[in-house]
Amino acid sequence: MIRAERVVVGLSEAATLAVGPVPRVGAAMRELGVVDAAALAIDRGRFVWVGPERRLHKEVRLRPGGRTIDGDGGTAVPGFVDAHTHVLFAGERSGELAWKAEGASYGEIARRGGGLFATVRATRAASDATLLTETAARLRRMAAAGTTSVEVKSGYALTHDGELRLLRLIPRLARRSGLRLVPTYLGAHAVAPEYAARPDAYVSSIVRRSLPAVAQGRWARFCDVFCEPGFFSVPQAERILRAAQALGLGLKLHADEFVASGGARLAARLGARSADHLLASPPADRRRLARAGVSAVLLPLTALASSASRRSPARELVDAGAPVALGTDCSPNSWVEEMPTVLAAAVHAGRLTPAEALTAATVNAAHAIGLESAGTIEVGRPADLAVLPVPSASALGYRFHLRPTVVLREGKPVSPP
Repeated sequence: MIRAERVVVGLSEAATLAVGPVPRVGAAMRELGVVDAAALAIDRGRFVWVGPERRLHKEVRLRPGGRTIDGDGGTAVPGFVDAHTHVLFAGERSGELAWKAEGASYGEIARRGGGLFATVRATRAASDATLLTETAARLRRMAAAGTTSVEVKSGYALTHDGELRLLRLIPRLARRSGLRLVPTYLGAHAVAPEYAARPDAYVSSIVRRSLPAVAQGRWARFCDVFCEPGFFSVPQAERILRAAQALGLGLKLHADEFVASGGARLAARLGARSADHLLASPPADRRRLARAGVSAVLLPLTALASSASRRSPARELVDAGAPVALGTDCSPNSWVEEMPTVLAAAVHAGRLTPAEALTAATVNAAHAIGLESAGTIEVGRPADLAVLPVPSASALGYRFHLRPTVVLREGKPVSPP
């Protein structure tokens, strides 16, 4: 008899995502490992039993003081994994909405004093206490929407000491929010204003000083570069990423968001863990990503916020054979916190099926940020799950605002926002 501290019953189904390779590509993205009329058992933070509820009482015994959670006819899914965020920042930029409505580009907004550098100024000026309070609140709202793991980038300080300060806050944010956070160093988010006339010198400062400090302190799992005209060229990005790779950091790229910059091609050539955005990647480069096994992290609501004339090429990348993942891109430019809304956008605008979108937001997203133990509901794995008030995973994406009735992170209820 299996002992459990918690059992979840009353589920219409559980989409376990426990069938198939990691990451999923092509037709495998539609295989959800569904268990009908399911129940789940959890002990010491891990799943210990998954199966039809009719078998639960014969195979599982609740420990004294244990708890039964009623799923109320909903669907259990793995806790969402948000594969791309800039959630660690201060301030806000709502004043840019009118400029966007007038058709101002990302670069034009920056030249008017807004954009990324406005957030850099606010973040540099903010105290640790302010950054922790504001960011933890965002993370708790993400958790309330079913997210249990989040990639968190630095990138809004653009100084050596400032970027390390942001990275050092991430473990404290994990403790405050109760979420699993994966830190990414993004000192190459933009050329620091102090180096505006000397971009190669800024690249050298990252390579010679910052990356060794990040690696030595183990402050980040990945290094990311914004490879785009006006930010970092392909040769500059390659120099940074090769230095990061030599120090043992995983590689990520902001690639082809506005134009076909060659970022996706570089990601494929370097064997990066992921290439993100990809709104302007040509078909040949999508195929290169697929052949190299580079995860395509798509941010469909950022396409709406920043590049409304384009939609996220999710369907095209799945059809090309690339492993597709999803993220909110939560930032002052596209302030998105809820992964169910991202799934809806991936279905309606990206033309993914609900099953493909769920795969992209769980097991594939976990792979894209190096969390091979997350993103599935299966015995032995951390008990991260959300129960959504829909009768089947096939309904995901139908409702844009979908609030889970239950969210557990390693078997414990997440803190309310």
